[in-house]
Amino acid sequence: MPNVFGSPHKGSEPRHEQVVFCQDEASGLRAIIAIYSTALGPSLGGTRFYPYGSEEEALTDVLNLSRGMAYKNALAGLDLGGGKAVIIGDPAVDKSEALLRAYGRFVQTLNGRYYTACDVGTYSEDMDVIARESRYVTGRTVAHGGAGDSSILTAFGVFQGMRAAAETVWGAPTLRGRRVGVEGVGKVGHRLVEHLREDGADVVICDVNEAAVERVRAQHPEVEVVPDKDAMVRTELDVYAPCALGGSLDDDAVPALKARIVCGAANNQLAHTGIEKSLADRDVLYAPDYVVNSGGVIQVADEIDGFDFDRAKARATGIFETTRKIFALAADEGVPPAVAADRLAERRMSEIGRLRGILV
Repeated sequence: MPNVFGSPHKGSEPRHEQVVFCQDEASGLRAIIAIYSTALGPSLGGTRFYPYGSEEEALTDVLNLSRGMAYKNALAGLDLGGGKAVIIGDPAVDKSEALLRAYGRFVQTLNGRYYTACDVGTYSEDMDVIARESRYVTGRTVAHGGAGDSSILTAFGVFQGMRAAAETVWGAPTLRGRRVGVEGVGKVGHRLVEHLREDGADVVICDVNEAAVERVRAQHPEVEVVPDKDAMVRTELDVYAPCALGGSLDDDAVPALKARIVCGAANNQLAHTGIEKSLADRDVLYAPDYVVNSGGVIQVADEIDGFDFDRAKARATGIFETTRKIFALAADEGVPPAVAADRLAERRMSEIGRLRGILV
């Protein structure tokens, strides 16, 4: 039985159910699979392929990411727990069929306790290769019966969360006439821009990748471009949508932020514990990232039962109501929305997880 690790997070010391170190010398595979919770069902979370500086760095990341997936899946209404995996290496150099298939063998040894999917550095085509060695793979290509590009429903879900935030602040679930800044216009961000423009929002964008900016400008020449994140947070905005790397809301950004709402697709937007209170103290409404960006996991989870896009989109539409519920709970209990979201997720994991003790 693999060792069980604890990892401090948000002032607590969560315990992971299982952490597995995977190594295959011949293919160069070094990976870690972390299962935070199976209270709601088998754990689901993507595989991140990244050149970590050390095994300790990779372990810290996979522990935090797997915990986040448990909370995300719980609030998405899925009967799935939280897990995550990391492969240590540069995907541009180290990725190979042999390595991916070796990784698939390790996923298979968990006998369905963990379902994998795409994440940073891995794609649907990689999942097809992994699936040649494991039954517990989602996020496959459409050609292989999968859901394909999960950014479609990720962006749709963020837009639903943003509509709920707009209703809470301005009384109507629309961004029409509002000025929205989208930081990062890659796979998810450029789709979010499309939803916003269709809704009548004025959009400001930035991205470190000039080609990504030009792609959006080619489709929407009316959007405004600012140089970088620092310029974005200082721009007069109604909504700030971080859709790039995590940690964008830090001690420098929050005091400079002009927006009334923060709602975006990036994971781990809060640089550290306490930022959620700083936002609340400045009367900035924060839509918890793992709530509003759950459309992607809803899309790949639907694949487990045989993918149906309309069914998955209908479930992703529920992100609107879930976000509204979190804002209402936060107001009732006098806590930031991030705290309310955690409480709601923990309540579901506890209440539904308890039922698994009833033998049938």
